[in-house]
Amino acid sequence: MKVRRGLVFAVGLALVAAAPAHAQEPPPPPPVIADGVTIAGVEVGGLTRAEAIVAVRASFNRRLVYTLRRASFSVAPRWLGAWPRTPRAVDSALAAAADTAVRLEVGVAKWRLKRFVNRLERRFHRPARNATIVLRGLTPRVKMHKAGRKLQAYPARLALGRALRQHSRGPVPLPVRALRPEVRRGNIGPAVVIRRGSRSLHLYRGTRQRGGMRLRRSFRVAVGQPSFPTPVGRFRIVSKQRNPWWYPPNTGWASGASPIPPGPGNPLGTRWMGLSVGAVGIHGTYNSASIGGFASHGCIRMYLREAEWLFERVRVGTTVFIVGA
Repeated sequence: MKVRRGLVFAVGLALVAAAPAHAQEPPPPPPVIADGVTIAGVEVGGLTRAEAIVAVRASFNRRLVYTLRRASFSVAPRWLGAWPRTPRAVDSALAAAADTAVRLEVGVAKWRLKRFVNRLERRFHRPARNATIVLRGLTPRVKMHKAGRKLQAYPARLALGRALRQHSRGPVPLPVRALRPEVRRGNIGPAVVIRRGSRSLHLYRGTRQRGGMRLRRSFRVAVGQPSFPTPVGRFRIVSKQRNPWWYPPNTGWASGASPIPPGPGNPLGTRWMGLSVGAVGIHGTYNSASIGGFASHGCIRMYLREAEWLFERVRVGTTVFIVGA
């Protein structure tokens, strides 16, 4: 019995002595990717799985450059809602033969890409500005039109998404549409300037020349009496009528009056060009003797034939300036 116990004790000591020696053996090195293997163009040959993941993610996270006309900008792929499926690609690379090009799949959150492009569209948008007529002294001048711009959102999303999936970092030109103004210097139309003090009306026409307006013809007119002055300001023609009826306005001086049909007794003559202010307008008159004076209840009176001539050369929307000079 003593011999057996001694033998067991000796074997135990041998096992205990052998255990530390076995635990100190170095672990096997991690597998590496075969030489020449690439993931989305990134060289990963000779790298471990962890090293390859870091290298591929660093390459993917490079900022994407996009252009809007002549200006360049950049954005991180994550702000476009893009993320790479890196672990899957690296695992494929570990199993691949030498000199293999491994594909890197990219996911894109459409809602996030759309949000980015929509914000970009709002910041970039510039509406077109129509040419307008302004008065400089007593002469109308044209304030030049200006083209606008608009980012085409849907094609822009397609272009950015395509670049992300193809691992391109640009520059990616985003499509922009020019917005043309409807009213330009060449088609701005006529303008009327009425000088209340000198009882005169001046018709200007639009031109393509500098300044954009040229005097076409001037007329003597009648304007409002001192107790019913013709208003001063910027207005526009809002209505045109041939052989108009006269309807009494809702004012004290017309109280009890009845409508008057077209004809010699009509105070509006044969043409009416209503302005965007109360019941004021430009019209003809059968009372030729009033022309050149302060005779109306605020309207601008013209000789019949001159009112008919002017009627054919202005349109609804024509700008009318009335000044005190």
